[in-house]
Amino acid sequence: MSTPYLTRRSQLETYFDRTAVEAWSRLTSDAPVSKIRATVRAGRDTMRANLLGWLPADLTGLRLLDAGCGTGALAVEAARRGAMVTAIDVSPTLIGLARERLPVIDGPGSVTFQVGDMLDPWLGRFDHVVAMDSLIHYQAPDIVRALAELSLRTDGSLLFTVAPRTVLLTLMHAAGKLFPKADRAPAIVPITESGLRRRIGGERALARFAVERTQRVNSGFYLSNAIELRKTLSPPTESGAAR
Repeated sequence: MSTPYLTRRSQLETYFDRTAVEAWSRLTSDAPVSKIRATVRAGRDTMRANLLGWLPADLTGLRLLDAGCGTGALAVEAARRGAMVTAIDVSPTLIGLARERLPVIDGPGSVTFQVGDMLDPWLGRFDHVVAMDSLIHYQAPDIVRALAELSLRTDGSLLFTVAPRTVLLTLMHAAGKLFPKADRAPAIVPITESGLRRRIGGERALARFAVERTQRVNSGFYLSNAIELRKTLSPPTESGAAR
């Protein structure tokens, strides 16, 4: 991947593994939080349910990659539906929390938590890949390159979220730059869905994937847009391959 991707990944590792550990631990638990963070928690819960709803109801025998799994809530729900889940995150601390919280999974499903890069080819092939709120910190070109790399080992669908470019989100993004550098979270990068679609259409590695559906979730201070890329059965046309 490009240097901007690697630089941002390093920033995210530092932020989630050191600066925001306590806040993230509370946000992803049942602990009381502020009203603002409560809207974020509710938004994330809604988005997680939406993405899981796009997956088959019965995931028995299917391999799923939870790319940027955080503390593992989505991975656990997928495993309860029978999936063999590889859940990976750049933060050792968040992975530690995920392992501590991992309940007993009844049935054939399982979860394996790993620290590392979601784009690591050694993770193997998957039927489905879910990247919930893990690509929102990257510029559109890096998002598409990441999707292209993931597509090379995905046999079914790629589900991911991006930060939609709205007036409110753009203002919040700009306001965040006013905070002292040491106190800033790695900024999300608002992008337009139309622009992202054009980039996806122009990426040859994604020629056999098509946008199946999208869904926006708006809950107070949480605003995110889910997109499903589904692998098509037919090979790309000559004109499509040349895009």
